[in-house]
Amino acid sequence: MTLGTPDTPLRVAIIGSGPSGFYAADALLNNADGLTVEVDMFDRLLTPHGLVRGGVAPDHQKIKSVTKVYDKIAAHPRFRFYGNVTFGETLSHADMTEYYHQIIYAVGAQTDRALGIAGEALAGSHTATEFVAWYNGHPDYRHLSFDLSQETAVVVGNGNVAMDVTRILASTHEELAKTDIADYALAALERSQIKRIIMLGRRGPAQAAFTHPELKEFGELEAANVIVAPADALLDPFSAQDIQGDRDAAKNVTLLQQYAAQAPNPAKPRQIIMRFLVSPVELLGSTRLEAVKVVKNMLERDSSGALRARATDETEVLPAGLIFRSIGYQGVPLPDVPFDLKRGVIPNVDGRVIGNDELVTGEYVVGWIKRGPSGIIGTNKPDSIATVKAMLFDAANGQTILPATPSRTALEACLNERAVRYISYADWQQLDAEEVQRGVAQGRPRIKFTDPTQMLAFLNKP
Repeated sequence: MTLGTPDTPLRVAIIGSGPSGFYAADALLNNADGLTVEVDMFDRLLTPHGLVRGGVAPDHQKIKSVTKVYDKIAAHPRFRFYGNVTFGETLSHADMTEYYHQIIYAVGAQTDRALGIAGEALAGSHTATEFVAWYNGHPDYRHLSFDLSQETAVVVGNGNVAMDVTRILASTHEELAKTDIADYALAALERSQIKRIIMLGRRGPAQAAFTHPELKEFGELEAANVIVAPADALLDPFSAQDIQGDRDAAKNVTLLQQYAAQAPNPAKPRQIIMRFLVSPVELLGSTRLEAVKVVKNMLERDSSGALRARATDETEVLPAGLIFRSIGYQGVPLPDVPFDLKRGVIPNVDGRVIGNDELVTGEYVVGWIKRGPSGIIGTNKPDSIATVKAMLFDAANGQTILPATPSRTALEACLNERAVRYISYADWQQLDAEEVQRGVAQGRPRIKFTDPTQMLAFLNKP
């Protein structure tokens, strides 16, 4: 039997509906080999788009416009979206092998790395992903609460997610009211008493992971001064040497030095205090966070020539009632799928899943769960294309799963038999249109549904 013809299409399941999943779907549906491919995309949430909906900051609407590309991919006649379907629960791994020749895991990296220090479980200690998901209206996190009555919050890390968390905490109600931030988060942040947000960077300003636009946005906030101690903006000899060939880092350092030189505006009630070469070593408090103990670092070259932070004997205690850690995302295991606990990814070679040191026939991986949490949204496109090339090569050489009933009809019969109210892309577009319409009256991009029960009620109304 020849796969990839109109009579016997290559059936592919994609688990996850973020950017990497959509780019893989596009590469499969429009493959240069002219194969007929059917793509079924699954997500446990009722809504697609992954971190574009649940992770991109609400004040970054331009970035979110990438979903228009995904809408075009989803309009392909051989594409289907099945929301409200959880891999490992609604459909098992064994179920998937009944209906598909190939499976792609595109589930991203869903949690934060732990600091691994004493006091991390104190009240007031949170992961950045919890806070980001909360203010973005993620259904799993909408019931969380954060004690915004505190005057000082600490953000550990200096990547773009740490910058987003800091910026949201420092923004005014008027700034946030123009965005699609969740209504409950907008109300809670309006009551916020936070006056200081202290960002902690393990290495120096030249090694910071944030982008120049994110750093520039700090200086444009209506009610927050950016505070950088002149000593923190200085470069050590190693960094001064390395920065010569790194234009982006040089731009960041120049802007940080400008922040260090400027006098604070007394009319702005909040402060963003950017610290470098410091790491938290202990969270202090009896039942809830009261302070963060940090150690000061110095940079030294390792055997590979890279600059590493080494702790000194000098420590400092920073009073704070909230801390958000943002030191990197990490993947979580899927049922019956190989997983590398140390790296937090699904083990693979060129996107082909490996289990017990052998290739797993017909199973593939894309995005952060493939390579780790690196890159921006656009980075996922070439990554997904590379995996799809491997998939099509394998399919052409007979290396696929041998499903018993490779048909969409059989899949949907299974879901119906299990009384699963799966969500189609057309259903999502109804929700999308309603959210946008609700936002019009308030001059906002949209007012999000955050409760799955309300989403289903809207879709099921006569």
